[in-house]
Amino acid sequence: MIHQKEEEIHQQAAAFFNTDQSGPEKLRLHLRGTPFQLKIWSALLLIPSGNLATYSFIAEKAGNPRASRAAGSAIGQNPVAYLIPCHRVIRSTGIIGNYRWGSARKRAMIGREVSLRGRDCDPSDF
Repeated sequence: MIHQKEEEIHQQAAAFFNTDQSGPEKLRLHLRGTPFQLKIWSALLLIPSGNLATYSFIAEKAGNPRASRAAGSAIGQNPVAYLIPCHRVIRSTGIIGNYRWGSARKRAMIGREVSLRGRDCDPSDF
């Protein structure tokens, strides 16, 4: 017989996804990646909820402004999407672009964040 047992981490994850993430609660992660990937993933955390950034912006924030293609690869290797918000990165042309779980999901995630903010995205916010 199989029994479901909910651990405290499950409750924390559920609470995280059911709020607007603006509170003081922090979620600790242990990430494994190259030093460049870790810099890129850290840069993703700088994008406020409901805002968007370009691959070149992320590369610049990670200290290598000419590495936008490499930044895109590192973003694509993000092991914890949504928690490290790779969905907030778009092409410099304004095109949503690819997403590991589909463009429709990426649009939905961005739309949800914008609606929670109650206003349009503004690049001057970060």
